[in-house]
Amino acid sequence: MRSELIGLDVVVLSAPFSGLTGKVVDETRNTFTVDSAGTERMVPKQGNEFRFIYQGRFIDIKGTEIQHRPEDRIKKVR
Repeated sequence: MRSELIGLDVVVLSAPFSGLTGKVVDETRNTFTVDSAGTERMVPKQGNEFRFIYQGRFIDIKGTEIQHRPEDRIKKVR
């Protein structure tokens, strides 16, 4: 996934954050900050799986696959 993830709706699929839903409000190389019901939670990418809603579709991504700085991930060539 090479697009911007900030602003997308997300569901965390792995424990201990399993079931956490909200909107991605910030991203670093190793974490997402998710706004869930007015509370911001920092979720590590490593060890977690995420379900994003992108253009009306559900996309499941392992955090280790997107463990890059956002600006580097967008530039990556596959």
